Amino acid sequence: MNIPRIVIAAPSSGAGKTTVATGLMAALTARGLTVSPHKVGPDYIDPGYHGLAAGRPGRNLDAFMCSPERVAPLFAHGAAGADVAVVEGVMGLFDGAAGRGELASTAHVAKLLRAPVVLVVDASSQSRSVAALVHGFASWDPEVRLAGVILNRVASDRHEQLLREALEEGSGVPVLGSVRRTAAVATPSRHLGLIPAVERSADALRAVRDMGELVGASVDLDAVMALARSAPPLHADAWSAAEEVTVVPGRPRIALASGAAFSFSYAENAELLTAAGAEVVPFDPLHDEELPGEVSGLVVGGGFPEMYVSELSANARLRASVAALAAAGAPVSAECAGLLYLGRELDGAAMCGVLDTSARMTPRLTLGYREAVALGDSILAPAGTRVRGHEFHRTVCEPGAGAQPAWGWRGAAGPQTEGFVAGSVHASYLHLHWAGAPQLAERLVRSAANFT
Repeated sequence: MNIPRIVIAAPSSGAGKTTVATGLMAALTARGLTVSPHKVGPDYIDPGYHGLAAGRPGRNLDAFMCSPERVAPLFAHGAAGADVAVVEGVMGLFDGAAGRGELASTAHVAKLLRAPVVLVVDASSQSRSVAALVHGFASWDPEVRLAGVILNRVASDRHEQLLREALEEGSGVPVLGSVRRTAAVATPSRHLGLIPAVERSADALRAVRDMGELVGASVDLDAVMALARSAPPLHADAWSAAEEVTVVPGRPRIALASGAAFSFSYAENAELLTAAGAEVVPFDPLHDEELPGEVSGLVVGGGFPEMYVSELSANARLRASVAALAAAGAPVSAECAGLLYLGRELDGAAMCGVLDTSARMTPRLTLGYREAVALGDSILAPAGTRVRGHEFHRTVCEPGAGAQPAWGWRGAAGPQTEGFVAGSVHASYLHLHWAGAPQLAERLVRSAANFT
């Protein structure tokens, strides 16, 4: 395949790569191009803005959770039919899984995709030094093709001139654009980063439009497209959910929590459930008072229930419906926000009461990749199954594990257990990208079919 593609990276977090990447997606889409949006790493929030900008699902490329071998096939799957793909990086260009070298870094993914890299540089506190910075990033790994720079937070015409002169003299990397410091785009944040696009509605659309106009006026889009077209052919067969799982007879209906409180979900997870024979039926716990009819399974992923705790608690009919489904023995899979929803209470407000645990907000951020093993049989995995996942939350459950924990892994203080397996319920803080372990989806569908 030969899809034009670029990776948008930065020396560190906070340089503005989300604004630039999302703006590029919107600006190129406004030109009539079909843009495929991608995000390096496990992040759920940025892909929501990418999806608004490009009009198709934002997809993650995570070499830790899905393995390096699956990155190019997943990219090919997501980019099918696109005129150009824009891949937003994570953290700094060379920052990956802690203690694992380049694994899962933006540089690693760029090499796996054979894609040129554009570096977004926060130029607000430098002039000639920018050339040394860019030269260092360009020369650090010869296998990474650093092919362009976009200057961000530039103060004035004079500042831009100094930056361009230094880069022309000292780096050999062309400047593709310059974004002024005064050009603000409203992208409100809170305790886990940007507010998800699904929660902001018209505001999110306006922010994406503003990013597109800003980047369209500040960046040489023709030069960006020329760079994207210079990417060599990528020799990879597109990932296919149908080739990863066996179809389970019976076509069970599986409810999938969605909406503002439960917006964290990888597109491939639902695709795998469908490929395994399920009918996936979305519902919104903030508004729907009953589960969809005739469902024989439930998936409640991540999100921000702590921001909607009053509304979720007030929807007593749905909470009772969830509890009844679990009590009847239907398979229920919950991650992070889903775990909080299934507990007795969250910050003192009543939740579904499926699990004997209570959750509360804390100041402490729990963040990082995990290598976990299933400690017993469950509706997701047999005992001994090894997975790679990710934690990202500021809440704590008390207790943090049930009589049969969901997972075990080695933490900083030694071995630890986490999560709950209770009958047909599997609930944990651990986020999983099922493309990295497709057997989980098939096992869940089989459990739902057996319940039916």
